Amino acid sequence: MSESDTTEQPVRHTAGAFDVRTFIAALMGIFGVILVLAGIFGSDTTTTGTKTPGNANLWVGIALVVFAVLMQGWAMLRPTIVDEAELAKQKAEAEEMGGHSAH
Repeated sequence: MSESDTTEQPVRHTAGAFDVRTFIAALMGIFGVILVLAGIFGSDTTTTGTKTPGNANLWVGIALVVFAVLMQGWAMLRPTIVDEAELAKQKAEAEEMGGHSAH
């Protein structure tokens, strides 16, 4: 392997836990589990005492859990790639432009 082969390799990695889809999936999953539990173990009446048609907490909770699974699946199947070289280049350009405008 020549020296040029190693220098041209970009440093790239996935966003991993910092992907916004992971945060959305986690929040929706937590809310969904809470609603599913409220639908199973909670009362069917609202604060006004009227009964809702069907079990709204259960169905919305299931929908949120399904959404969370789909969102996390999307994040895992199509991860966001972070290119460190491109980020460093953009940061240098931003600092250069900021430095010239300050004078």
